[in-house]
Amino acid sequence: MTNKIAVIPGDGTGPEIIREGVKVLKAAEDAVDGFKLDLEEFPYGAEHYLETGELISEDGLDKLSKKDAIYLGALGDPEVPTGVLEQGILLKIRFYFDQYINLRPVKLYPNVTSPIAGKGPEDVNFYVIRENTEDFYAALGGKAKGRTHEKLELSRSLYNVKFDLDIDVDGDEIAYQLGVISRKGAERAIRFAFEMAEDKGLKRMTSVDKANVLSHSYGLWREVFEEVAEGYPEIETEFSFVDAVTMWFVKSPEWFETIVTPNMFGDIITDLGAMIQGGLGLAPGGNINPEGVSMFEPIHGSAPKHAGKNKVNPLATILAGQMMLEQLGEQEPADRIEEAVIQLLKEGEVRTYDLGGDATTSEVGDAVAEKVREG
Repeated sequence: MTNKIAVIPGDGTGPEIIREGVKVLKAAEDAVDGFKLDLEEFPYGAEHYLETGELISEDGLDKLSKKDAIYLGALGDPEVPTGVLEQGILLKIRFYFDQYINLRPVKLYPNVTSPIAGKGPEDVNFYVIRENTEDFYAALGGKAKGRTHEKLELSRSLYNVKFDLDIDVDGDEIAYQLGVISRKGAERAIRFAFEMAEDKGLKRMTSVDKANVLSHSYGLWREVFEEVAEGYPEIETEFSFVDAVTMWFVKSPEWFETIVTPNMFGDIITDLGAMIQGGLGLAPGGNINPEGVSMFEPIHGSAPKHAGKNKVNPLATILAGQMMLEQLGEQEPADRIEEAVIQLLKEGEVRTYDLGGDATTSEVGDAVAEKVREG
């Protein structure tokens, strides 16, 4: 079967790193019998927006819906106001395709230095599953001074909710933000985490929240977690507040196997996870709808100051491609790509500047592709 992949290079260094990711995917196609890819590039990003005024059209979304997955480089450009591309393209794709899981492997590879002294690959190897469509990232809020009436609406695949607010502020101007967690939204994310842990033979699940302060929304999250956990008695469970888990990530990362968390806290702790695994250049991520179209990308930004210099690390993008293949059920080429990255890092001869070397972006891509073909 041929896998149909939409490729969105994006902005800044995005085209450079996605070029190397595609190079490695094509090497896997050459190396594995029966594995086929149909790659189609789409222009969505800053240049397209500045030329046409279009972020992503309904026709564009319809074309993406006919693909098996989306492979994204990076979005963000100093000529476009902050948030325009992220909300108009990245979040629009996530919500349109109901990519309700953000999956982040936090894995320290061989011969990569963690900033945590004395920790090696055997100590840093866990997964963070983040609910990806709700919480405070629902973008519901505003400002008020004096008496104000506000109508807010949130539409998701699971529900539509309207807030009709009468606000009377005596004194200073206020800003407010509403966070939303639904029972079904929490349940499907938590169940995905348990199913993944079961499939991978992992025995510990940590739920991260802040229910001691934000008791209504995260109290519901805890309630649902406990209900779902009853169906997986072989997996040990625990709760951790988000401030505590950041300390334990640094002190004892080896404790963690699988972590499941609401949207905002997942966004925060996965950046810390990227640092303890050796940096953003090694950190891939997936925005997943297990029944639909998923999107895979490096978690770093577009780094416009490095654009065109052929110097940034493409390994996060290459590993995002590996995650994509694994999600599509193409385990053999996925394993070949990860093993090629591991061997490259073990040898330590071809490394970009962030890993202490002087290799170019394209040299790293060439080296990984060669190892994929060699098997």
